[in-house]
Amino acid sequence: MPGPISLDPGCDLQKTFDEAAPGTVFHLPEGVWRQKIMIRTPGLTLIGAGIHKTVIVWDDYANKLDENGVEYNTFRTWTVAVCADHITMKNLAVVNDALHPETKGQEVALSVLGDDFLMEDCRLSSTQDTLFAGPLPPDLIERYQGFHRKELLSPAPSRQVYRHCLIEGTVDFIFGCGDALFERCEIRNVYDVRQVGYTAAPAHSREQTEGYLFKSCRFTCEDTVKPHSIYLARPWRDWGLCRFVRCEYGPHIHPLGFDKWNDTNRDQTARFHEYPTVPGRVKWAKEAEDTYIQ
Repeated sequence: MPGPISLDPGCDLQKTFDEAAPGTVFHLPEGVWRQKIMIRTPGLTLIGAGIHKTVIVWDDYANKLDENGVEYNTFRTWTVAVCADHITMKNLAVVNDALHPETKGQEVALSVLGDDFLMEDCRLSSTQDTLFAGPLPPDLIERYQGFHRKELLSPAPSRQVYRHCLIEGTVDFIFGCGDALFERCEIRNVYDVRQVGYTAAPAHSREQTEGYLFKSCRFTCEDTVKPHSIYLARPWRDWGLCRFVRCEYGPHIHPLGFDKWNDTNRDQTARFHEYPTVPGRVKWAKEAEDTYIQ
């Protein structure tokens, strides 16, 4: 296996990662890396100098027009897109700093479509749709054929782990169809002029049994976020699956906990679970199963 490589500040990360041998470990020194990157080489490890010291940042947004006058759409706005398997990221930040999602639309910081993804001691920061824990729902994979790059349309299952990470956003800022564990993370709502927010927006298929598991996470917010203005989750598609186990909630979390997504009937299919149960939650939220409490 290749030895660790320390990168020079300002190097072309896209070119470096594309030319790397599978399994290479990269050390990214302190600095702001304003680059848009798609990781396509399997087995890479990226290690930074700290979540406020090594920052990869870009500023695309959904309503932005490309060179052909076509809107970017949510799924082209990523700062970093992980499209290979067995990728690890530690001690760094991935940021989309476009801001103003109420006029610009969605602004993804990190998209993950590869399998066996691990992120530890990192920061993900944006506003609406910060983390796309893919893949896409099947209907969108079909809709975007010929529009999005094939790497972004993979239907393959994706298993992801986030440990001791800070994830910041406003609306639906953890979303997609991946099977993802969030362990001892801080999930932080930042201020949005619309003043109502949603944390997770799962779109899992009926056949999936893992979904999103938030385990021993802290749900916090900026001081400007109003009490009872944020819902823990709402189902982006039928059968969305979220579990919240031994989490701590700030006063910004709405007593109902969950929302059914506008005028849909997704409360009849959504699989939202919590342990311990919180009095006053919506009736369709259930107690988490024993296997997730251990």
